[in-house]
Amino acid sequence: MVQDWQKLLNSASVRFVRIVWCDNANVIRAKAFHTAFLEEHKDWGIGISIAQQAVPVMYDAPVPGSGLSPVGEVWLVPDWSTLALLPYAPGHARVMGKMMRDQQPWALCPRSFLQRMIAQAQAIGLEANAAFENEFYLLSRSHEGFSPVDRTLFAASLGMDLNRAVIDDIVDALIAQEIAVERYYPESGHGQHEISIRYTEALAAADRQIVFRETVRGVALQQGLIASFLPKIFANQAGSGCHLHLSLWRQGENLMPNPQQPGELSAIAQAFVAGILDHLPALMAITTPSVNSYRRLQPHFWSGAFRCWGKDNREAAVRIPSSPTPPSPTHLELKTVDASANPYLALGAMIAAGLDGIRRGLKPGEAVTIDPGNFSTAERQQRKIDRLPQTLGEAIAHLKQDEHLLNALGTELAQAFLAVRQAEWEAMQEMTLEEEVEMLVERY
Repeated sequence: MVQDWQKLLNSASVRFVRIVWCDNANVIRAKAFHTAFLEEHKDWGIGISIAQQAVPVMYDAPVPGSGLSPVGEVWLVPDWSTLALLPYAPGHARVMGKMMRDQQPWALCPRSFLQRMIAQAQAIGLEANAAFENEFYLLSRSHEGFSPVDRTLFAASLGMDLNRAVIDDIVDALIAQEIAVERYYPESGHGQHEISIRYTEALAAADRQIVFRETVRGVALQQGLIASFLPKIFANQAGSGCHLHLSLWRQGENLMPNPQQPGELSAIAQAFVAGILDHLPALMAITTPSVNSYRRLQPHFWSGAFRCWGKDNREAAVRIPSSPTPPSPTHLELKTVDASANPYLALGAMIAAGLDGIRRGLKPGEAVTIDPGNFSTAERQQRKIDRLPQTLGEAIAHLKQDEHLLNALGTELAQAFLAVRQAEWEAMQEMTLEEEVEMLVERY
C-alpha cells in the first residue's frame, strides 16, 4: 500500500501534497508539503495550532469561549488511503488529514467524530451508507458583483448546452478521482446546477463531499468562473441545498424497506427517522450552520421548513424517496442540510440522532401527505408539526439544550463548535443579504 501511493506521487511528478481538513467554521482548509520532503511528512504530516478549530468564517483569529488558544499544536496526519491527484491543479495532490495530539485522535477532529459515530452504529450491528446531493451556482464576476452565467429554467436543456464545457470538465475531474457521477441537471435558479454522486459508506461519503466542493470550485476557476455553494445568494432565486441521503445496512442487507409491507419503512428505519426529527431543531445548528442558511429555509420552497416526514414529500424535512422497483424505499433524505455544513459533523450528528431514536424506540408519527405549509396553524398543532428554527440563533439555543448531541460531540468539540457558531451569529445577524454574499460567496 505504501509503495502504491508513493509510486503514484512519483509517476505524476507531484510537487505538493495538500493535507485537507474542514474546520468549525466549515471552511475547507489545507496545508501542503513539497514531495522533496516526503520522508519528513508522510507519517506525521504538518502541525497546526489548536486555535485553528476556534476560528470563525469572518476572520482568522480564535473566538472567545472556545476553550482554545494559540498555545498548543495538533498534527494533520495524512490518511494515505484518500490520496488523489488533482485534475484541476496539475502537480498537486490531496489527502485527507486526521487531527492527532499526543499520538491520539484529537477530541476536536471532525473526521474522528464521524468515525466515533460510525463505531457506535457498528456496536449495534448497523452500517450507514450516505451521499451528499449538492446544488451550486456558477457565477461570473463583474464590477457590480457576481452574476449567474445563464438565465435558464429548471432542467432546461439550453442550460446544459450553455454550460456543457464546465460541467463536463467537473464530471471528468470527479471520475478521475474515482467518484461515480449518477445524474446532472440545471436547477431552478439562474446559473444553478445539481450533480449527484453515488452513495458509499459514511466516512468516504463525507470525504467525497470535501472532494466535490473542492473539485467544482477548482474546475470553475480554470474557466474563469466562481462556483458557490452558499445557501442563498439571490433574494429572488432558488437557494442551494445539500440534501443528505442515508441508508442503514446489516451484513449486506438494506434495512430501510419493510419486507412485510412493500413501500413502507421498516421498524428500525422508522425509529431512526423519529430520532432525527426529535433532535432536528438542535441538529440544524450543525447541518444548516450559517446565518445565511436560514434565508433558504422557508415554507413552500422545497427546503424542509417544518419538522415532519413524508413519502416523496419535498416540503417535509425528512423525505422518503420511493423506488420504481422493489425493494422500496431504499433510503431517507434529510433536506435541512446545506453545503456550508462540515460534512463530518453533519453526517456524524445525523447518525447520533437516528441511533438515539432506535435506542429509545421512538415513532415518527404519521407521514405527511401534503405541503405542511398548507395546513392551518391549528392543524399543524394537532398533527404536532413544528416550524423549524428560523434563525441560526434559535438553532444554537436548541443545541445548547440537547444533551444527547452535546454528549455525542464531546465536551471540547461541543464547546469550540458552539463558540464559533455564537460568534458568527452575533457578527452577522444584522447583515443584509448583499453583505452576507459579499463575505461568504467564495468561502462556501
